[in-house]
Amino acid sequence: MLDKNGIARRIAQELKDGWYVNLGIGIPTLVANHIPQGISVEFQSENGILGMGPFPKEAEVDADLINAGKQTITALPGAVYFDSATSFAMIRGQHVQLTVLGAMEVSQGGDIANWKIPGRMVKGMGGAMDLVASAENIVVAMMHTNKRGDSKLLPACSLPLTGVACVKRVVTNLAVLDIREGAFHLVERAPGVTVAEIQAATAGTLIVPAEVPEMQL
Repeated sequence: MLDKNGIARRIAQELKDGWYVNLGIGIPTLVANHIPQGISVEFQSENGILGMGPFPKEAEVDADLINAGKQTITALPGAVYFDSATSFAMIRGQHVQLTVLGAMEVSQGGDIANWKIPGRMVKGMGGAMDLVASAENIVVAMMHTNKRGDSKLLPACSLPLTGVACVKRVVTNLAVLDIREGAFHLVERAPGVTVAEIQAATAGTLIVPAEVPEMQL
């Protein structure tokens, strides 16, 4: 199965030359470290940056240069900074071609829960609701199961929803799955992972084709 960087590396294969891409907090931020050769993309962060680069090496750290998750980042040549109003105008105006988000749960109908666990204090939803309401191409990056081993791919989300029927593809440590027609459709399996293991870890309806290729990383 994949680690977090492996998930990010597979999602990086979804990038197209010239795209504007928003990376959510957590695993999605690692995608900036794995851009395929020969393409150029602009990473946008809702705190007001366009042109984010990979995470900095220790000597490059600038404490004033952070992403929406308050992680230090680098900026590529030509990067620009702007206020939150401009940032969310880009998002709400659908000027971002791909949004990559983390999630605590995803349903077989494409619903996503990624901002709150009841009883736990959180600072707020941040930009997640704007992203899922505006984006037409949402890929979720997450582990297939939680720390207890329970599936995070469910018939219906149990946690408060961030968005409804908005997720198109999920990439986990076990598989790539598309969501359509009210079910998870298995597209690829992680290296060394069997279809049976993916089925056992998926609580929602899973459609399995006759042949399931292994991810090429």
